Amino acid sequence: MQKDQLLTRRRALFAGAVALGAAGAAGTAGLLLSGSSDTPVPPAPAAGPEARSVLKPSAYRLTPLAGDVPLRAAPLPARVRTTPILRFSGRGDTMMLSFDDGPHPEFTPHVLDTLAKYDVRATFMVCGEMADWNRDLLARMADEGHVVGNHTWSHPMLTQLGRRGIRHEIERTSDIIEKAYGERPLWFRAPYGAWNRDVFKINAELGMEPLAWSVDSLDWTTPGTGAIVRRIEHGAAPGVVVLSHDAGGDRSQTVRALRDYLPKLLEDGHHFTVPRRQYT
Repeated sequence: MQKDQLLTRRRALFAGAVALGAAGAAGTAGLLLSGSSDTPVPPAPAAGPEARSVLKPSAYRLTPLAGDVPLRAAPLPARVRTTPILRFSGRGDTMMLSFDDGPHPEFTPHVLDTLAKYDVRATFMVCGEMADWNRDLLARMADEGHVVGNHTWSHPMLTQLGRRGIRHEIERTSDIIEKAYGERPLWFRAPYGAWNRDVFKINAELGMEPLAWSVDSLDWTTPGTGAIVRRIEHGAAPGVVVLSHDAGGDRSQTVRALRDYLPKLLEDGHHFTVPRRQYT
C-alpha cells in the first residue's frame, strides 16, 4: 500500500471521527469512553467489494470534528487499567456498534454495505490472521470512517499465555492493522472477555485502551435473526457498546439482523458513534 494512500485514509478516518461525550477517568488518553469498575465483564464466546469513497457524516447521526485533524506520530500513553471500558459517556441517545473476529470476505462486506446505506460508523475488532488475508476490507473501513481495533492474532485465551505470548498475539496484529488500515490501533478487546494484569499492562504498553461491551447480541449462538434483533433493540440505551460478530462462523443472521434493527433504531432517535482518542 502506498504511503499517500495511507495518509488519505488517515485523514478520512479522522474527518469522520466523532467528538461526542466526556472523558471518563482516562487521564491523558483523551477518551470519549468511560469504564465502570462495578459492572462484571460478561464472557464472550469464541468466534472466530469494491472500495467506496469517503462518506460525509450525517449531522443527524454523527457530529464530525471541525476541520481536518493533523496526523500524529503516536497515541498518547494509556494508563494501566484494572477493568475494561464497558460504556461511554455521551450526549443524547448515543450508542456504539462493534463487530468482532473479522474481517470475513463473505460477511463483512454486507455489514459495511448496510452501515454505508444508513451513514453510520462502527468499531471493528479484528483478528490478525483474518486481517492479513483481507487487507482490502481494512482499507475500506478506513475509507468509510470506521474504527479498527485489535482482537489478537488467533483469538486465544490470553489468560493462559505468558507475557511473551500475549505481546506476540497483540503486537503482530497491530502491525498488520497499521499496514492495511493506515495507523496502529488505539483500542483492544480481549477474546472471551478474559483479562488479567498482564493483559492490561501489555495493552497499555502498546498504547491501547481496553474496550469491552455492555450489550451482547449473542449472535455467535446463531439464535435466529429475530432473537438478535430483539436483544439489541431491548438493550439499546445511551452509552451502551453492542457486541456482534462478522466472522468466526456463519454470520448471515448477524447481517440480516443489522439490516432490520439499524433503520428501526435510527427511526426511534438513536445515534451511533465510535471511540475517539487523541494523538501526540
